[in-house]
Amino acid sequence: MIQVIATIELKPGCREDFLPLLNDNVPRVKAEDGCLAYDPCVDIDSGLLSQGKISNDVVTLVEAWSSLEALQAHLKAPHMAEYREKVKDMVTNVTIQVLKPI
Repeated sequence: MIQVIATIELKPGCREDFLPLLNDNVPRVKAEDGCLAYDPCVDIDSGLLSQGKISNDVVTLVEAWSSLEALQAHLKAPHMAEYREKVKDMVTNVTIQVLKPI
C-alpha cells in the first residue's frame, strides 16, 4: 500500500466553483482498481500552535492506493483527463507526496 497527499493550489476565489467538479469525480476514482481511499479536504482553523498557514485557496486530497502501479493507472484514467480539463483554469499548482507506511 502507498499513501498520497495531493495539494491543489487554486486561483483566489475559485474554491466554491472547483469543489463540485472535484466531488463529481470522486466516485469514479473510488471505483478504480486499487483505490483504497480518496478524500478531499480543506483547511480548518484548529487553534493548534503547530498548524501551518490556513488557506481558502488550497484543497488537499488524502489518498491510499494498493500499489504504485494503481496510482500510475489512476493518473492516466480517462475521467482524470476530463476532470483536469474542467478545472485547468482554476488550478495554479498541484504537488504530491507519495508515501510508504513503515
